[in-house]
Formats: sequence, C-alpha cells, structure tokens
Amino acid sequence: MSEAPQPTATADKPTSARVLPALVLAMLAFSVVQTAVVPILPSLARELNVTGSNITWLMTANLLSAAVLTPLLGRFGDLRGRKPMLLVSLAGLVAGSALAVGTHSFTWLVVARVLQGAGGGVLPLAISIVRDELPREKVTGGVALISASMGVGSGLGLVATGLLLEHWDYKSIFWMGLAFGLIAIALVALRVPTDPVVDKNGGADPLGALTLAGWLSALLVAVSQGNHWGWTSNRTLGLFAVAAVVALVWIVIEVKVKHPLVDMSMMSRPAVAFTNISGLLIGFGMYGSFMVISNFAQTPEKYTHYGFTASVLHAGVMLLPSAVGSMAAAPIGALLIARRGPRLPLVLGGLLGAASMAYLVVRHGHEGDLYFSSAVFGLGVGLAYAAMPAYINGAVPAEQSGIANGMNAVLRTVGGAVGTAVMGAILTGDTIPKLPVPFPTLDAYEHAFATAAVMCLVAAVVPFAIRRIKPAVAPAATGIPAPAGTSPELATTDA
Repeated sequence: MSEAPQPTATADKPTSARVLPALVLAMLAFSVVQTAVVPILPSLARELNVTGSNITWLMTANLLSAAVLTPLLGRFGDLRGRKPMLLVSLAGLVAGSALAVGTHSFTWLVVARVLQGAGGGVLPLAISIVRDELPREKVTGGVALISASMGVGSGLGLVATGLLLEHWDYKSIFWMGLAFGLIAIALVALRVPTDPVVDKNGGADPLGALTLAGWLSALLVAVSQGNHWGWTSNRTLGLFAVAAVVALVWIVIEVKVKHPLVDMSMMSRPAVAFTNISGLLIGFGMYGSFMVISNFAQTPEKYTHYGFTASVLHAGVMLLPSAVGSMAAAPIGALLIARRGPRLPLVLGGLLGAASMAYLVVRHGHEGDLYFSSAVFGLGVGLAYAAMPAYINGAVPAEQSGIANGMNAVLRTVGGAVGTAVMGAILTGDTIPKLPVPFPTLDAYEHAFATAAVMCLVAAVVPFAIRRIKPAVAPAATGIPAPAGTSPELATTDA
C-alpha cells in the first residue's frame, strides 16, 4: 500500500483553536439531531396519530438521506472545495429543523428528516478540512476529536431529548437542532478558511451518483422495514435483490467511467476496505446498543421483573457515560495513533465494545451496570472512530479524502440501520405472553447484548488484515526531508 502525498504544512496555516471548535460543533449538531428522536418514537406515534411501524420512517428517512448524501457531499467537496459543501450540509440540517418546527404533518416531518440527513456530509468534509488546513502535528488529534464527537453527540442527543420533554413538547427537540445548526453555520463561515485543495482534474459522475443512491435506498428500506413487512416477504426480498443488482451495476459504472464518483481501486486498498468493514461492525454495535439499553432501562419492572421503569430522561442519563467515554477517547486515540499507529486504538475500540456488551449479558440487575457498560462502550467507540480516518487518510491522496471518509461514514450508517433492525427482530421475536404490552423476555435482551458483543469482537479482529501503519518521524525533528509520497502523519511498513 502506498502512502498519498499530503498538503505541505505552512507557517500561515490556521491554529486548531480557531478551526476545530467550529468543526466539532458542526459534527455535534448532526449527531445530536440524528439520534434525538430515537427515544420518543412511540410518543410521536401517538402525537401524530400514526402507526408504530410508520413512525419508524422518521429514522429510516434520515438514515437513508445521510447514507446517500454523505458520499456525494464528500466528493463535491473534493471537486469544489470543502468549506462551501460543509455550509451546504449544515444548511440542509437547518432547513430540515426549521420545517420540523413549523409543521404538524407526519408527511412533512419525514421530509424534514430527509433534509436533516444532509448533515451527514459534515464528517468527511470536516476531516478533509482538518487534513488540509491544520498544522501537520495537529492533524491526528483534530481528526480524532471530530470522529469521537459523533459518539459524543449521539449520547448527548438522547439525554437532551429526555431533558427537553420534561418541560416542553416534542417540537423543542427540533428547536434544539435548529439552534445548533445556526450556530455551527456561523462558526464555520467565520472561522474556517476557504480550503485550497480542489480536484481540478476530476469530473461529475451523475450515473454513478444515481446508482449509488439506488442501491443504498433499496438496502436501507429493506433493512429498516424488514421487521414490519417480514424478512421473507416479497417486498423485503425484492428490495434486497434490487439492491444487489443495482450495486453491481454501480461498481461496473465506477470502474469504466473516466471520473468516477468512487474510485474502486481506492476502495479496494486493504487499509480502506478493512477499515470500512470495521466501521460497519462498530456502527452496528453502537446504534444497536443504544436502542437495546434504552428499551431495557424503560421496561416497567412490575410486569417483567427486570428493567428500571425509567423515564425517557432517566434512560438517556444512563447512556450519558457513553458520551463522556467517547470524548475521553479522542486524546487517548490521538496519542496511541501518534506512537503506535491506528491499529492499536481500532483493536482496543472493538475489544472494549465487546467487553461492555458481554458484561451486560451476565450483569444487568442494577442501574450501575448500565452506567458502567455505557462508559466502557463509549470509550471503545471513540477509540475506533478516531482510528478509522487515520487509516483512510494514510492510504488515499488528499483530493480523494472527502469521498473516502464519506464512504466510511456511509458504512457506519448502514451498520447502524442493520444493527437496529437486527436488535428489533431479536427483541420482538421472544416476548412475554399474557401482558397488555408484548415486552421482550430477559433472554431476548441477553441475546441482543451478546449479538452486539460478537459484532464488536469481529471488528477488533479485522484490523489485523491491514498492513501495519506506524507513525513517521517528523522531518522537523530529524532534519531529513520526508520521503516522496509519504504522509506526514503516517508511514507504512510491512506487518
């Protein structure tokens, strides 16, 4: 695997203290908005007078939009500049939040969630901006902080939802997203410089974009609605078949066109391909565990003899340690990457995630068990998310950084959609009979925790398939110029 040349560090590069807060807030804004509706979907179904199966479209539509728009915005950032596309991404989030605040229609609320999905472009664009704009010695830490912010925002979103609903109605959640988005736009506009890295030799690939959107749409709708439609129903199996066929067509198109949306030779590099597999698995564990832990905490103990009869706010607070753990992981991950390369934090992230879920399989009788497991899982997710961009940025040229990190973000989203669907199937497949509400059995929850543990464990093993990446000694420290084609952050050696 060859390393890609990076932008040369210059004396006039902006300081991390100026740029990073704007990028981190942008990442927090999207991740908070994406997860904030999860714990209130049942109450929203009653409020909007729609069925429980239809209300899940508020999550499905957002996941689908983010999965489709994230790589597109990342690629357009490579072609036209990262800052303009970052502002477009945040504008979509703000427009969706404003629409959600102003409507009482379920249909328009789904449209609002689609618009909010444009915020998915923040992650690859922010990582590319850090890579382009920050001094070389600040890049690893900056990328780690932005990546970990995704887990932090997800945890904070769950807590904020409960807190807001204690005093106001569900509209307050979208007001929160609107405020976050407006502040993020202002900070990005004022503090992020116009980036110089533009792929002037690239071009548009409309057919590639359409086919990418096609197979992702078919896959995510099938996964998200499989529990409701039935996994062997004609609709579900038909969508899976459509997704497979269109994905093959997309690959053929991307191999043959002159300026592909996604360079297949780039995606097939071990550091990119196996990192994407890890992203898929960690996304499965993170979104799936959030749903299962939240449901477990809110289960009324008097009916089931497990759970804690927690309110939405209380359940969110139980997940708050995951946000703390993810934030703590950013500097730890950056330090490990600088000293040992990205493999160690990625492996540790998977192991910690597996350990936290395995712990809940055997110990779940006290609230402290959920707090402890949540903190350990958050630390693991933060380490893993910090390591993934380091692997990818060390394997692709700067002009492909946006699309490469965008595809990694897509696979995390797909993993999250699959994770929530699989966890939902496990919980609804084994319920306690003769109750007013079909609550899952304790065995079902234990099986769900075990499934998440296995996925995280596999994610910890995957990095060993990647050639070892070790930190390069900074040229400034040695007085020797860096070898041509070598990343200033990372250099590869054989495993």
